[in-house]
Amino acid sequence: MKPHIPLREIVRGLRAHPSIRGKLDIAQSTATLGLSADSTGQPGDDCAVLPAQGGYDLFACEGFINAFVEADPWFAGWCGVMVNISDILSMGGRPRAVTNAIWAPNAEQAQPVLAGMKAAAQAYGVPIVGGHTNLRTDALQLSVSILGHARKVISSFTARPGDVLICAVDLRGSYREPFDNWNAALTTPPAALRGALSILPELSEAGLVTSGKDISQGGIAGTALMLAEASGVGIDIQLEALPRPDGVEMERWLRSFPSFGFLLTAAAEEADAVCGAFHRHGISATPCGDVTEGSAVHLTSREGSAPFWDYARTPYLNLSAPEVRHA
Repeated sequence: MKPHIPLREIVRGLRAHPSIRGKLDIAQSTATLGLSADSTGQPGDDCAVLPAQGGYDLFACEGFINAFVEADPWFAGWCGVMVNISDILSMGGRPRAVTNAIWAPNAEQAQPVLAGMKAAAQAYGVPIVGGHTNLRTDALQLSVSILGHARKVISSFTARPGDVLICAVDLRGSYREPFDNWNAALTTPPAALRGALSILPELSEAGLVTSGKDISQGGIAGTALMLAEASGVGIDIQLEALPRPDGVEMERWLRSFPSFGFLLTAAAEEADAVCGAFHRHGISATPCGDVTEGSAVHLTSREGSAPFWDYARTPYLNLSAPEVRHA
């Protein structure tokens, strides 16, 4: 049994971890491009939001760490489809089609990446419709894009003080070592994967959630920080209330990237209905904190409360919250 890690040590470790600090790079790109949350597509959400007939077109793209693609190329290809689908779902959308860009030294090395993409596209029922291929490079690299559509959007910019924070994660899996990727997708039958695609769109269309994001490379801690900064609120996460796999240390879980995981906010009276929508698909979901006034994310446990990050003092994505036009 591993020794207990004090709360303040967990917080220090998270602040310094590459999974958390890597998101700081986003602000460098958006500043150079002259983008803010008021720009077309509303940067800061999990997808670009583009008004369209009957709702909104959603567009997203993911690039993958070279070391991950090289170490586990088939799973990297699978993740290329899976994480893009999560971005669409997180905004209340339904995925429509995927494209990819792959670079490899030769066709043989590209094959497992493409095979993983094909397997995921078939499992989720989302077609691959084209892309870019270069088989004359010195390294294996992958980027994947996706198009989706939402009738009503779940935004990162609309959490409200007084809301409850809900964490929904599929715990039926294991880590894809040595990375902090919690993989529940490969042990879930394709029919169940496809069935779960309806949960977030239906919650959005029913007006049961006020905001949300998918739990990404920054884990629960980093995703909560991005959500808080986008909405201009504080968030207090109750660690003991988080859905968490047996035997997984809290410090690792807070920075983990689950194959199916979302942070949502809702009015307190809607929390049971939101969690029940996930439970019906065998997915764990619990109220795990509160949206507050302020600019900091706090982690709270039986040991007390510790500030994780104050974005007013240290901006994270550094995208100001706009007046939301698609709520």
